[in-house]
Amino acid sequence: GRGGAGAMEATGKGAFVLGNLAEVVERVLGFLPTKALLRAACVCRLWRECARRILRARQRVAWVSALEPGPAESHALVRALARELEKVHVLPQTVLYIADAETFSGHEECHEQKKARKRNSKETAIALEKLLPKRCQVLGLVTPGIVVTPMGSSSNQPQEIEEGEAGFALLFPKIDGVKIHTFHFSKDLKNRVFDESKFAEAGLKNNPDLRVVLLFGYNSWKSGATRFLHQIVNPLNEKSIILAGGQVESFTSLTSENTSAQPGDACGVVGLAFSGPQIQSATVLLDQDVADERTAEAAMQRLKAANIPEHNTIGFMFACVGRGYRYYKTKRNMEADAFRKFFPNVPLFGFFGHGEIGCDRIVTGNFVLRECNDIKDDLLHGYTTVMTLIHLGSTK
Repeated sequence: GRGGAGAMEATGKGAFVLGNLAEVVERVLGFLPTKALLRAACVCRLWRECARRILRARQRVAWVSALEPGPAESHALVRALARELEKVHVLPQTVLYIADAETFSGHEECHEQKKARKRNSKETAIALEKLLPKRCQVLGLVTPGIVVTPMGSSSNQPQEIEEGEAGFALLFPKIDGVKIHTFHFSKDLKNRVFDESKFAEAGLKNNPDLRVVLLFGYNSWKSGATRFLHQIVNPLNEKSIILAGGQVESFTSLTSENTSAQPGDACGVVGLAFSGPQIQSATVLLDQDVADERTAEAAMQRLKAANIPEHNTIGFMFACVGRGYRYYKTKRNMEADAFRKFFPNVPLFGFFGHGEIGCDRIVTGNFVLRECNDIKDDLLHGYTTVMTLIHLGSTK
């Protein structure tokens, strides 16, 4: 900030322009990444107002990807986020991060000769949260494998990383007309029946603008977990709402509430709800019959037929750990490649997990991909892949 103030005191036309002409200042400051812009906003009132206007206009989703393992002390995603947050052009309001369970939680084998320091998933999660703005809502998950688009361009080839260190953080800024919020339901060990008033509190009931719910079950191996998941999913199974997600290893961050009170062995559901009339979304289910390039591409063709606008859109892929390259007989990256072929400019993110949530459905007006004669779609699956598009509205 002092250097900026010094420049302001300097005589000459440059100082006059940068002290008085808002459109010039706005144009210059517009090149700055958000963190530098926030520092520049401290220089004077004019700069602060220009910075505010620039930030309001930055409504595109950004992301940070981590694909190469790092030193044992910190997870690759922590380092990538520390480095890249200096460069991003959004102010994150909601963050969804997903990292691989094996290295995030430090289950990796420690051979006697090179004793790697075991990572503690709580420490790693805290390190990640510390990097993000204080008022940001964060949902963090760890899963057996990761699907991620490398940074730099939304047309980069998405990667399916089934083993090894990887992760991503999706950074959602404040977007006009879109509300994103996190929620968490944990199974009450005393009550067998789920108290549905909790849905309303979470904005999942009596919310005509609700368009998409991404749901993630954790500790799904516990007895009663599947029944509990049904209790959450069934009331939300409406034709006008896209539901997609899967079973994760665990969730590590949920900053909108205090999670430390959770008993470690509880099971439950966490997620993100997207509301807003401008949101459009579609999802398809690649079931067990989809086992080669041709059938995978046919599923992408169904998704393409939904005609979801592709700018300001994110793709999600939730696959079973039993799929991937073993399923496709040693052909790697099959489903991500099929997605990229039909959606060359939509970044794709997701994971390999222990079960999938989803069906074939489009929400643009009230149009459904597959008519189901009012029979509720079955939403819980194994050995499948769920592919979802979420369009967040047209950016100016």
